Amino acid sequence: MFNLPMKRIPTCAASGQTEATGAMKRWLLPVAVSTACVSLLALSAACTPVAEEAEGGEAAAAGSHSAADAPRRPELTPVNPSELPEVNAQLVPPPMLPPPIDRDGPAKVVVDLEVIEQVGELADGVQYTFWTFGGTVPGPMIRVRRGDVVEFHLKNHPDNAMPHNIDLHAVTGPGGGATSTFTAPGHETQFTFRALNEGVYIYHCATAPVGMHIANGMYGLIVVEPEEGFAPVDREYYVVQSEFYTEGDFRNPGLQPFDMERAIDEDAAYVVFNGRDGSLAGDGALTANVGETVRLFVGNGGPNLISSFHVIGEIFDNVYAEGGTRVTHDVQTTIIPAGGASIVEFELEVPGTFILVDHAIFRAFNKGALGLLQVAGEPDLVTYSGQEVDEVYLSERSPEGVELREAADELGDSLEAAQRRGQSVYLGTCSTCHQRDGAGLAGVFPPLVESDFLMADKERSIRLVIEGLTGPIEVNGVAFNGVMPPLANLTDHEISDVLTYVRSNFGNEGDAVTDAEVAAVRASIRRPAAVGHP
Repeated sequence: MFNLPMKRIPTCAASGQTEATGAMKRWLLPVAVSTACVSLLALSAACTPVAEEAEGGEAAAAGSHSAADAPRRPELTPVNPSELPEVNAQLVPPPMLPPPIDRDGPAKVVVDLEVIEQVGELADGVQYTFWTFGGTVPGPMIRVRRGDVVEFHLKNHPDNAMPHNIDLHAVTGPGGGATSTFTAPGHETQFTFRALNEGVYIYHCATAPVGMHIANGMYGLIVVEPEEGFAPVDREYYVVQSEFYTEGDFRNPGLQPFDMERAIDEDAAYVVFNGRDGSLAGDGALTANVGETVRLFVGNGGPNLISSFHVIGEIFDNVYAEGGTRVTHDVQTTIIPAGGASIVEFELEVPGTFILVDHAIFRAFNKGALGLLQVAGEPDLVTYSGQEVDEVYLSERSPEGVELREAADELGDSLEAAQRRGQSVYLGTCSTCHQRDGAGLAGVFPPLVESDFLMADKERSIRLVIEGLTGPIEVNGVAFNGVMPPLANLTDHEISDVLTYVRSNFGNEGDAVTDAEVAAVRASIRRPAAVGHP
């Protein structure tokens, strides 16, 4: 199927031709296209909605979207920037954002944005040197109105080591502003542009090597509201997906450096929302109430991967595809390209925990692209029969898992702390098959309760977690023949904690497993060469 330009096809003339016939032939070559009006409309209907108005009547194509058929915006009225009212852009940390524009006309909007290079947490126990706009990843949302004149100031903190600039996709001009804003540490640059097109746009650093600057956290969104503004909603949030390419794998502890070869191979160690594994969980979870309408401004900083954005348990009432003006309704998952954005809107009918994911699903559960929207209110048992918390989806980010890890943090480096952390991992990773009580499923998944197989060989149990197991085994005198998937994505610390928990619970009495023991087993296993991601 071809994706035709968004032009409305004029009503057929008496000759049976349309003004678009020649263009349609070019679009559809080498397919032979009849010049008959009926044939043309039949072909075009397969590609894009057609809404024709009868003379003095209503649209003939029922169900077509007005956004798809709307004419281009009228030309902006020329302005003298010196005569416009001046306002300072409000910049707030994500996932919050500035309030909607409350003006009837254009203004001169002054944006002051500082680049800050700083060490921060990429995951619990994992540090990374971020390059940021405004000290956050993503940088703060910039919100203006179509027709505004924007005076942009980019400052590069004197303690930074690198020069930087900014490319705003909302800018009409060379480099999107990048050619005007190359800024050395301790310096400031300035340029001015007019916001000609409404929409949601990415901004990012474009200093060479461009991919490295983006991969280190230099991106955000600039929203250009239509002159009449967006329709009011109850809550708005700001979310940007991106990848990080570290030398260590997902959640390997310590200060992790950027890995250029891994980035070139598109082999992301992390795919996350708002710059951190778990940024939208626990105290950072988004909140709302039943009956409210939520608008999410969602960007994809990349630098490489396409996002398949989905909220588990919700359907998007409205999607502004690619951040533009065309609206699609009743969407389950929307594609957001690297360097692109979207708006999704939905009403909340029932309470519960709704999960934001990249539905390239291993990225959600194995690389960090997972966030929570916690909705409070009265249940509607007709719409949904009951509220449940599902550790399969929430994993260690479930309320119980978060509580266990918080309790472990208060206990410091102790056996009890390891057991609580291990219980959190068990609930999110192991309980689906082995069940919460460790009893397993008869004839399918072996029990962990008083398990002779588990307790007979500590090194074997570590190896099974890392490599998985296929084939017949005997546990407590009962034969099993199934598959346990490898869990090599778990860190040494997580494996030692979960095995320590299992070996001292469910009627088992064994000593703790240490990180060093797991590391030694992992080092003895030959790993295949990395092949990267498509």
